[in-house]
Amino acid sequence: QVLLVESRGGLVQAGGSLRLSCAISGRPFSSYVIGWFRQAPGKEREFVATISWSGSYTKYANSVNGRFTISRDNDKNTVYLQMNNLKPEDTAVYFCAAGRRWGPAVQHTANDYDYWGQGTQVTVSS
Repeated sequence: QVLLVESRGGLVQAGGSLRLSCAISGRPFSSYVIGWFRQAPGKEREFVATISWSGSYTKYANSVNGRFTISRDNDKNTVYLQMNNLKPEDTAVYFCAAGRRWGPAVQHTANDYDYWGQGTQVTVSS
């Protein structure tokens, strides 16, 4: 069993920044790929960013590339999502997730992840 707990999100003005964290417990943290997803009201859950086991490789959705940065601290069993230059369209519930799949064929959809946090609300006002 793997438990993921996201930090509290919040309300931020457009152009502002926010950092989310995801604390993982239950299994060797370094063996998991960790991703961030988000889901806005009335929309499907979408991929945001992911980081490989060692932290050497990252991938981002086009919509956040250049504004968001994912990182991990394997000593603290924590993954971070630094979000800069936030936009109203970034408003969503953000989830972290743990999985085992990485590679050119992996699309990093929700189905590629096995364990999920409970989600945290991020609201960006215009």
